Amino acid sequence: MLNFERKGNGKETLVLLHGFMENISIWSDMEPHLSENFSLLKIDLPGHGQSDILAEVHTMELMADEVKKVLDHEKLGKVHLLGHSMGGYTSLAFADKYPENLKSLTLFFSTYFPDDEEKKQQRIKSYRIIKDAFAHYARAGVPNLFNPNERDVLEGKIETALETALSTNNMGALACVKGMVERTDKKHVIESLEAKILILAGKHDNAVKTDTMIKHLPDRTNIKSYILDCGHNGHWEKPSICAEIINTELLHNLPKKLVL
Repeated sequence: MLNFERKGNGKETLVLLHGFMENISIWSDMEPHLSENFSLLKIDLPGHGQSDILAEVHTMELMADEVKKVLDHEKLGKVHLLGHSMGGYTSLAFADKYPENLKSLTLFFSTYFPDDEEKKQQRIKSYRIIKDAFAHYARAGVPNLFNPNERDVLEGKIETALETALSTNNMGALACVKGMVERTDKKHVIESLEAKILILAGKHDNAVKTDTMIKHLPDRTNIKSYILDCGHNGHWEKPSICAEIINTELLHNLPKKLVL
């Protein structure tokens, strides 16, 4: 069973999945701003936080199945599922396999597109350095995930993100990188899922091709998207704004058939 933490007694369950080299602690800045109508379920994905490494390759489907086990353990039916970056890839795999369990799907600085060939090669080339020089890998990569125009203001948050990354088991990180290389195009999920779909993206996000993703979104009434003036880490860069969008879209604008 994956490590998880529950907080709040709201009627609506919001499941939070962190990204690569993160853990359940990343949501602390957003939590005070999320509506008391939410009951939060924060999960450490495999090989991250206090969750064990489960395989040599953590595919998005494997991680989605493990998330489903937590929901079953907690006797949860339909939930709101939000995933940051890699957590978003896992959420898409979950939506593909278990659409009947979702009230909404939020891609939080993530994408439904697979890696292009250049990104796959970058990940493959990183295998050795993740295994042999993980601290260097984390220190080189984490600062670049923040808005470059606000590096001075975000210095403390960047340090927090780096500390979180360095606390990650390097072999757990490696298993997840291998899984991200293998992930497939999930646009069909966005095109067919009946649940509400919310997308939060960053104008300065160099980990996600925001413009391309937004441009190719299907024209469906259940999809809402927001582009914020930040990088890849809205939970640290714009926590109150991100939370307010989530509160508004998930609690007040649900299609009638999805309201409890």
